[in-house]
Amino acid sequence: MQDMQSLKEEVLQKLAEAKTLKEVNELKVLYMSKKGPVNSLNMMLKDLEGEEKKNFGKNLNELKVCLEENFKEKITKLEQEEIDKKLKAESIDITLPATKIKHGAPNILEKIIEEVESVFMSMGYDVVDGPEIEEDHYNFELLNIPKGHPARDAQDTFYVKDEDYLLRSQTSPVQARVMLSSGGDKPIRMICPGKTYRRDADDATHSHQFMQIEGLLVDKNVSLSDLKGTFDVIAKHLFGEDCETRFRPSYYQFTEPSVETDISCFACKGKGCSLCKNTGWITVSGAGIVHPNVLRNCGYDPEVWTGFAFGFGAERLAMLKYGINDIRTFYQTDLREVENFDRREEE
Repeated sequence: MQDMQSLKEEVLQKLAEAKTLKEVNELKVLYMSKKGPVNSLNMMLKDLEGEEKKNFGKNLNELKVCLEENFKEKITKLEQEEIDKKLKAESIDITLPATKIKHGAPNILEKIIEEVESVFMSMGYDVVDGPEIEEDHYNFELLNIPKGHPARDAQDTFYVKDEDYLLRSQTSPVQARVMLSSGGDKPIRMICPGKTYRRDADDATHSHQFMQIEGLLVDKNVSLSDLKGTFDVIAKHLFGEDCETRFRPSYYQFTEPSVETDISCFACKGKGCSLCKNTGWITVSGAGIVHPNVLRNCGYDPEVWTGFAFGFGAERLAMLKYGINDIRTFYQTDLREVENFDRREEE
């Protein structure tokens, strides 16, 4: 019993003197392990009998419980002290200037598309969408582009299953789908912004995937003057009220007559500069009166109905409006570049 009391006093004294968790754990191993002095007292039980053995076992259990509780209390205390020390060392001075974190910005390309959508919706147009993996029937045949036409060349189109399915090379097949679903007896006002795919080598002005914004109006007694008025509205909204527009004759398989649509150069005000190649004009889209064959293919009687169609390249509009020189900028995640979108948007 005297050995047990001496051992208890010895352990508690050393435990009180311990300053670190390491020291406490070393003491616990030294005294409480299987080969330590506390457990060695168990060996004495075999030499005792009767009441003496009972009292010895009781006192030994009390010793173990006492020491375990003291070790646990000491460890808890030291752990809390360590946490408090870390919190004090890692405290944040909220009066210090904040660290500026680099961030991107809403994509300018998306902003242009939303602007165009907003203007056309204000004129009663619907915004519609269609599949990006398209059937040849909708992408070419219904649009007056028969088999053998140069636009079908595999160098221009991504075919995904023989020549029956492809990644759409334009958003025009959405126009064909809308006309077919209208039954050939209803007016249509629609635009379709969306991704298109062509076999172009990627460089500063070309991409194998780009965004088109195509539009279609079908009604009775529609003429080029209606197209010109519509084009004026969107051009003035994007490039300013002093922006002038003009048509030049062109050729597209799905419109007749077809036109190239130009705007007056906003950089030089028509005087001639590197942006407009000294012409004073910048081409921004193609358009025209819907070809009678297209109307007929999509269920409309060309003797009764007519219409116009147009197509913008969203990237081209954004590059012109915000002075972006490389089309690849729209698809990069380099924060050094895309953070400038905020500045361009403000301008």
